[in-house]
Amino acid sequence: MNKETPETFKPPDNPYDLFKEWLALAEKNEINDPNAMCLATATPDGKPSMRMVLLKGFNEAGFIFYTNNESHKGEQIVNNKNVALCFHWKSLRKQVRVEGVIEEVSDKEADAYYNTRHRGSRVGAWASKQSQPLGSYDELKKFVEKYEEEFKDKENIPRPPYWKGFRVKPKNIEFWIDGDYRLHQRHLYTADDNNNWTTGMLYP
Repeated sequence: MNKETPETFKPPDNPYDLFKEWLALAEKNEINDPNAMCLATATPDGKPSMRMVLLKGFNEAGFIFYTNNESHKGEQIVNNKNVALCFHWKSLRKQVRVEGVIEEVSDKEADAYYNTRHRGSRVGAWASKQSQPLGSYDELKKFVEKYEEEFKDKENIPRPPYWKGFRVKPKNIEFWIDGDYRLHQRHLYTADDNNNWTTGMLYP
């Protein structure tokens, strides 16, 4: 894979064009989950936490993922809309950082994605009380069996009311390219109030 240099790499005007290109490269080169991203949230008083989630869609409105709204991260999202994402593709020696605010996607959009999931994952969404204390793994399996029985005659399993989709609307998107001797390339896109982008470089 040819490595971009400051002389050869020319970032486009629209950061989503570049993200689409890099994600496509990751899908060809990363062994597992090229759409994995670290989601950082915080309590209202600024206590942070992070975890890996999966990107399930993106467009010029933002980056979409789904989760249990009653989980630890769900509670933080409700009370503090400021979040950050980080994609790190080791095989590409590239990274993308996103800072922005979060909003809930429509029920229609969440239903549409939920219905594409494997049946076992849809049952699991009902069975798991995400982030709540679990006495044993057998306890979880019993809840799975309960909902498998409840939905055994249903072709379409409804989406749990707490299972929701969220969109991160970026204020900043930074693209990072590994450089020799830690002289990395950092290209920062910043959105104005009309969602127009300006871009510039940062010192590594």
